[in-house]
Amino acid sequence: MLSERLLSKAIGMGAVNLFKSKTVAEPTLPAPVPGHEYMLYVHVPFCDVLCPYCSFTRFPFKEELGRRYFKALRAELKMIKDLGYEPPSAYIGGGTPTIMMDELERTIDYMRELFPTITEVSSETNPPHLDRGRLERLSRMVQRFSVGVQSFDDGLLKRMDRYSKYGSSGEIVRRIQDVHDMFQTFNVDMIFNFPGQTAEMVLRDIEVFKTTGANQITYYPLMASPGSQHLMQTCFYGQVDYKNERELYNALFDQMIAPVEQGGAGFWATDVYTFAKDRDAMIDEYVVDFGEFVAAGCGGYSFLGSVIHNNDSSLSGYCERVERGDLSVASKIDMGTANAKRYRMGRELFGLRLDNRQWRRDFGRYIQYDLPVEYGYLAANGAFATNNADELTLTRKGRYLVMVMMRQIFIGMNTERDRLRTLLPHEERGWFEDSAARQIAAAREADGIA
Repeated sequence: MLSERLLSKAIGMGAVNLFKSKTVAEPTLPAPVPGHEYMLYVHVPFCDVLCPYCSFTRFPFKEELGRRYFKALRAELKMIKDLGYEPPSAYIGGGTPTIMMDELERTIDYMRELFPTITEVSSETNPPHLDRGRLERLSRMVQRFSVGVQSFDDGLLKRMDRYSKYGSSGEIVRRIQDVHDMFQTFNVDMIFNFPGQTAEMVLRDIEVFKTTGANQITYYPLMASPGSQHLMQTCFYGQVDYKNERELYNALFDQMIAPVEQGGAGFWATDVYTFAKDRDAMIDEYVVDFGEFVAAGCGGYSFLGSVIHNNDSSLSGYCERVERGDLSVASKIDMGTANAKRYRMGRELFGLRLDNRQWRRDFGRYIQYDLPVEYGYLAANGAFATNNADELTLTRKGRYLVMVMMRQIFIGMNTERDRLRTLLPHEERGWFEDSAARQIAAAREADGIA
């Protein structure tokens, strides 16, 4: 639809320009502002399989490098503590945080010792690590556990080179069924809008998900950056089709919130693309609950006020910075007041409700008068179900438009990650070239091509 295309183009161009690192930074962060609440993000960049659609900072796993990395990560956490940060919540993302379970557990223990204010920890994982024995201790340390599945379609899993490494959809379902009860919130990460994916395929995935026993699902739109699109086209033999995206999104949203007695999942929508049995469950998109966060780890982003601080995206560069006693901050971006407000608007609407009275308390004006162009565009395109001095909430169309906004923002961040990857040391760049060749070979094998 025209409104989606205009929004995609405008925000996409703006996000790519905004997130391009502009300033070489001192290797430090500002002290926390009194009274502000900051979440802690911790990044573990290792994976067994580098999926073709993923632009996050990640590297093929090598044990020796992993040991060095986790040691540096704990040292950086201590530096963040020394600055005075007291986060109430921590999110451990990747990569695959559980790839070295002993190091992960040691890091969480140390993190909780440094930050006794932390009351909840969320961690990501991948299907092979879903084993009750392996997770026994971690289940007492982590409240929310999220497994990257992406699809229950074996054909798609083969093209991603996940089938041979992570197992078939049937194996993944059995693994989830065996461990989901070990965690307060057990989330399944999915992706929609792969080339060639149909609404019928998405609905089949939801039917399979309903058999797992998991109590939360996050259904991301495909966020292919320009750097990953060529590999995506090679592995999936087709372009990413954003014309198909709206149909898939509405189909999955409707099915997830439909009552069980009507054949749906009967889940609550807790943000634009996360659904849970418990409407108050921890969610994957921590930006909804925390506008500001401080990041530890290679390639992490700290959002502090209107400034984004980028950690070194080179594995060796990250370790060297921390080993000489510095934080890993390598560059920063000053969004400016206007862009910071736009980001907050998108973030709050992404959580399905913008508190207009709080906006007025913070900025002196209701959002209708503070961001008239952005507000006016959404209002003119029927985005708001509730639109008054108390709050803004979203219509069905509005949910999709906000999803498009956040998709383009994240693609902008992924585009910057792609650019930084071209600046990596020669050896690290070579790891990605080797991985891409394996992904293409797996896709060809999936189609019976020698």
